[in-house]
Amino acid sequence: MDLGVSGDVALVTASSSGLGHASAESLAREGAHVVVCGRDEDRLEEATEELESVGDGEVLGVPADLTDRDDIAALVEATVDEFGGLDHLVTSAGGPPSGSFDDMSSEDWYGAFDLLVMSAVWTVKEAEPHLKESDAGTITCITSTSVREVIDDLILSNSVRRGVIGLVKSLSREFAPDVRVNAVLPGAHETSRVEELVGDAVERGDVDSYEEGLEGWSDGVPMGRIGDPGELGDTVAFLASDRASFINGVALPVDGGKMRS
Repeated sequence: MDLGVSGDVALVTASSSGLGHASAESLAREGAHVVVCGRDEDRLEEATEELESVGDGEVLGVPADLTDRDDIAALVEATVDEFGGLDHLVTSAGGPPSGSFDDMSSEDWYGAFDLLVMSAVWTVKEAEPHLKESDAGTITCITSTSVREVIDDLILSNSVRRGVIGLVKSLSREFAPDVRVNAVLPGAHETSRVEELVGDAVERGDVDSYEEGLEGWSDGVPMGRIGDPGELGDTVAFLASDRASFINGVALPVDGGKMRS
C-alpha cells in the first residue's frame, strides 16, 4: 500500500535507535524526508547512513538532548531550514530508570517528567506553527502499554507516561481539524530497552537468566512473541498518512493483543 507520504517532511525524536529509529525507517521507506536525532553523535551518524539507503527521500541527522529545550528548538529550526516545512512529528523518548517506588528519588521523578512529558510538550510547542501550515499535519506520540496496564518495576514509566496521553487527547481537540494527534502504545519489542530491562531483572534476582527474563516478556501475548520494531514503525507511518485521515485522538496498542482492556 502506498501511504502517500512521499515527499512529506517527518521529524522523529529519539530516533538513532529503538522504536524511534524503526518509525523513521518506515517513513523513509515510504519516501518521506526524515529528520532523526539523538544524543550519541556516533550512533546518530550510523542511523542516518542506514536510513539514507532505505528510501528516495533525504535524511538529516541532528544531535539533540530531549531534556534541553534549546536543543529541541534548534532541532525544529534545522528541520525547517533544511526542508522548508514540517508535515509529521513523531515524539519518542528513551525509558526512565526501572525500579519500585522506594527505589526512586525526587530527582528521578523530575527527570522522568522532563524526559517523557516535557520533551513532548516542548517539541510540539516548537513544531506547532509549521504543522498547522502543512496540508497534512500530524503528531504521533510513542508511549507504552504501561499507561493502561502497569508493568512491575516500572513505577516511573507507569506513572509519568500517562501525562502524554492527556496531552494527546487534549491536543487532538485543540488542533483539529488542522493537525491530527494520536498515540501508539507499544508492548514489548526487540529493542535495546527490553534488553536493558531484562538485564535489570537478572541483577535484582527476579529471574535466573537472561533467556528466562526475555521469555517472560512474551508470556500472555496471544501472538506468542514480542514485536519486531518495524511493526511498530509501520503503524506510526500509517497514522501519519492520509490513509488514517479520520483517526484522531486515539491511543493505539501495538502489543500482539496482550492487553485485556
